[in-house]
Amino acid sequence: QVQLVESGGGLVQAGDSRRLSCAANGRTHSSYTMGWFRQAPGKEREFVAAISWSRGSTYYAGSVKGRFTISRDNAKNTVYLQMESLKPEDTAVYYCAASTYSDLGSFYAAAQKKYNYWGQGTQVTVST
Repeated sequence: QVQLVESGGGLVQAGDSRRLSCAANGRTHSSYTMGWFRQAPGKEREFVAAISWSRGSTYYAGSVKGRFTISRDNAKNTVYLQMESLKPEDTAVYYCAASTYSDLGSFYAAAQKKYNYWGQGTQVTVST
């Protein structure tokens, strides 16, 4: 079993930066793919970014590409989401997820059904 714990959310202003962290505990495996998803009020949960744990391949949603950066620290079993130039439309609950697939590729990285474990989420609110 894998437990994922997100942190770093909060209230920020438009244009600010924020870094989210996701600590993976339990029976983690070095070949897992890790992802970030988000859900805005009244909307479906959507893909944000993913990183293959072993090779470090990264994938991004078009809406965040160039502003968000996903990275990982294997030694700490932690994945980060660095968010720059935040916009009000980035307001959402951000979820960390883990997939037992080593590298989902650009298409399946966004597929929620490919992820086996989910965190509880952390709220990010971007004010104008």
